[in-house]
Amino acid sequence: PIYNLNKQVIGFGGRVLDASLPKYLNSPETPVYHKSKSLYGLHLARNKCRETRTIYIVEGYFDLLALHQYGVENAGATLGTALTTDHIHMIKGFAEKVILVFDGDDAGIQASLRSVGIFIEKGMQARVMLLPKGHDPDSFIRKSGLEAFETVAAKSRSVITFIMESAQKKFGLSVEGKMRILDELKKPLASIEDRTAREAYIKEVSEYL
Repeated sequence: PIYNLNKQVIGFGGRVLDASLPKYLNSPETPVYHKSKSLYGLHLARNKCRETRTIYIVEGYFDLLALHQYGVENAGATLGTALTTDHIHMIKGFAEKVILVFDGDDAGIQASLRSVGIFIEKGMQARVMLLPKGHDPDSFIRKSGLEAFETVAAKSRSVITFIMESAQKKFGLSVEGKMRILDELKKPLASIEDRTAREAYIKEVSEYL
């Protein structure tokens, strides 16, 4: 069952048990169930989010369930969509910092890049946590435990640093590579409305390059 913040069931979801895609299947959208306005497990995570002022965002039901089982109770999961402005409005009521937890592969990196601009635009502190290659949050915390998860979380990167490092791995630091990196950063930097914050990020980028 998928609950809203009032602990009312608004839809259902499941995970396939073989290798078929998509992995996760949800109820169709209805007048009460909107994927872009719902986060799985947030009704359970709300109090811990308020206490820690931090929320972990993962991509799947099993990822979320594993984190809760191992003591990471301030976690919510998207429902097959990228994070939206509506999600951010919900999260801002409980937390100041968001840690995006993604698989350590190219798909995870791309998923992170699609989300980061929204946080900058809304002035939230967002960090990106990439797990070791071949792991998702479920498999990693089951194999390595809570302490290892927290160690990786402590090394999470700020949004801009993450984009820069990801772009450098992709394009290199030749003159052409630096131009491609700047192209990747233009939109996120332009979305920062606070002038002081924007100038600080631009200074960070210029020093990095």
